[in-house]
Order: sequence, then structure tokens, then C-alpha cells
Amino acid sequence: QVQLVESGGGLVQAGESLRLSCAASESIFRFNVMGWYRQRPGKQRDMVATISTRGTINYADSVKGRFTISRDNDQNTVYLSMHSLNPEDTAVYYCNAVAGTFTIRAYWGQGTQVTVSS
Repeated sequence: QVQLVESGGGLVQAGESLRLSCAASESIFRFNVMGWYRQRPGKQRDMVATISTRGTINYADSVKGRFTISRDNDQNTVYLSMHSLNPEDTAVYYCNAVAGTFTIRAYWGQGTQVTVSS
């Protein structure tokens, strides 16, 4: 069973930065896409950023220019560098990995809380 373990969340003030990490239990080359999603209180889970095996990157409009997703294939880890955080970024952030061609499987981490105070 694939395990994704997030870390790096915490409480910061508006304008500060955080870097989230997502460590996979196996080679991330097996995943077509990895990414970060977030769920704000009372809201649905939304895509924040994704990165494919080929390096194609997508960002939600709300984080463009502030967040950067990257991957370290040797460490089997995906990162989310977050800058200029604001209270609207407060959410539980989840790591996601998608594998497969004909049968698609999605894996989720347990989530890490990010709280931004004003």
C-alpha cells in the first residue's frame, strides 16, 4: 500500500512562508501526477498545484506567483513552497498521487494543517 506522509504545516502570520513536504513510500516515478490539494473549513477539497512525471505543472489561480511545487526524485518527495501567505490559505493540505494507465488509482496523505493568522 502506497503511503504519502506530509509534513511542514504550522501556524504562521500573514506574509510569511512555509514549505510542505510529501514523502512517498516508493519511487515517485510510478505516479503519473503528484500534487497538493487543500480543504478550507466548510469547503470542498480543491487542487492547489500538480506536477507530472514529465514536469508539467499546474497551479490554482489563487496561488499562482506565490506557491511553487517541485519534486526530488531521489528522495521520493514532492514539495510545496508557499510564500506571501494570507488567512485565506488556511486549510488542511493533502498530498495526492495518481498512478495507472487503464486502471487509475489515487492515493492521499493524512493531511497537514496550515494556519495563517492576520
